Amino acid sequence: MTLPETAAPLVTALGEAGYAFVPAAAMRALLEASAPLADWASFRASWDRLEPDRYMADGGRYRRRRHAVFTVGPAPGAYTRLAHRAHFQSLDYNALNGGIERWFAAIEPEIGAGACMGTILRCCQTLFGALEPDLAWFVEAHQFRIEARASEPGQPTPEGLHRDGVDYVLVLMVERQNIASGETSIHDDAGRRLGSFTLAAPLDAALVHDRRVFHGVTAVEAVDPSRPAYRDVLVVTFRRAAASD
Repeated sequence: MTLPETAAPLVTALGEAGYAFVPAAAMRALLEASAPLADWASFRASWDRLEPDRYMADGGRYRRRRHAVFTVGPAPGAYTRLAHRAHFQSLDYNALNGGIERWFAAIEPEIGAGACMGTILRCCQTLFGALEPDLAWFVEAHQFRIEARASEPGQPTPEGLHRDGVDYVLVLMVERQNIASGETSIHDDAGRRLGSFTLAAPLDAALVHDRRVFHGVTAVEAVDPSRPAYRDVLVVTFRRAAASD
């Protein structure tokens, strides 16, 4: 995929500021420059089949997720799904839930091999590769649903302001239902707030240079506590592949 001319400001912002917010219309155009989001309806519906995250050290039961691992590149558009494995973050990056292997349910085969996932991976390779070209990447994809209940707000980032311990991150909004808040904020190494935005519409996106900045998201609350309330996002992390991967 050739980098569209409209993507140049995003790459500049990612390289210079360490992050970029991409509104839904711009993100759709960017994704569909690679390939149509032909299975979006089934892709979105798969969030209804996520399984509870049973590793929440805060005791919360507000998060559901699935997980998959890929290699991407170095050839443009080339990616392979790897055998399912545990997700691991050191305590340096996740003081709340890190330090152990966490085995999450796998992203369903048809979703991992579908048009949307392929388009997203190729688009990320093009964007991040504009800053660091010709690399092989180790990629993890995480489907998250954060639920808000009358008695328990949902915490998109229960670990607080953090880095993910990778090189680059895409956070893609899939759906918001009956929730308020969920503001993303970006901070530098000294904790100074660099910017903030809210992923509100399907395909709103955040691009994050993880080595440069910290990010966090405020809790979400149900607007109408009598109805289901949730925040569905896809998080895709890219880091340079190592021999151990």
